Amino acid sequence: MNDVEQHLTELRVFGFTIVEDVLAPAQVDAMREFVVDAEERIGVEMLHRGTARHLANLVALDPMFFDVIDHERVLPLIEMLMGPDLILGSLNARVVRSGDGAQSLHSDVPLPLHHYGEAPPVMMNTVWPLHDFTPDNGGTRVVPGSHNSRLEEPPAGFEIPFEVQPEVAAGSVIVFNGQTWHGGGENRTPTKRAAMFGHYRFGEWMRFQCDPHHEFRPEWLQLLNLRQRQLLRMENGISSRHGADYYER
Repeated sequence: MNDVEQHLTELRVFGFTIVEDVLAPAQVDAMREFVVDAEERIGVEMLHRGTARHLANLVALDPMFFDVIDHERVLPLIEMLMGPDLILGSLNARVVRSGDGAQSLHSDVPLPLHHYGEAPPVMMNTVWPLHDFTPDNGGTRVVPGSHNSRLEEPPAGFEIPFEVQPEVAAGSVIVFNGQTWHGGGENRTPTKRAAMFGHYRFGEWMRFQCDPHHEFRPEWLQLLNLRQRQLLRMENGISSRHGADYYER
């Protein structure tokens, strides 16, 4: 079994996989420095199932993040499960500060949109650590196999004996089915822990979470390759806004 088949089997069975050494150290350093600085200037408080700082729509903030959109070691895994008819729902960053607690475990897909068996998932998620993930600094927790639970989150009072919190080096990527229960951990260290989160949407859920057209600089359009433009719905430019979850807020 080659590496791709291994990752695909892990995604089908466990609902997640880890792709190691995706970004070069220099890329990680530049992205981490940008995210930590920008979060302090323009980030917002994130209160979704746990406290953290949130930095939205990275592709509209700096072209360095374009490489993440269609990375050759990550996007093909997603396309093999979901097909090519996709959009990048959003690429955001989350900064967990010292003392921020654990997120409650959850799925990112509303229960009526869950798919099972051979049906492709309507959403897949990628987590790009910008600091090494450890249990102490609040690395992402996942529950293997929960993408097939037919539950959006653990039932009240349910004890979860099989939660895992993998140690993942900065520059590697966690890829998981959007139905898989997951959540950030508690940061018990004295320093911040940053990561990027990119997710892809399929089929009936082809609406952005954060519309990349919003405040995207026109001169950056020429820096995008064709596949990146397709994933951002920018084949015809950036003149019109597209529907996005955040417009509702």
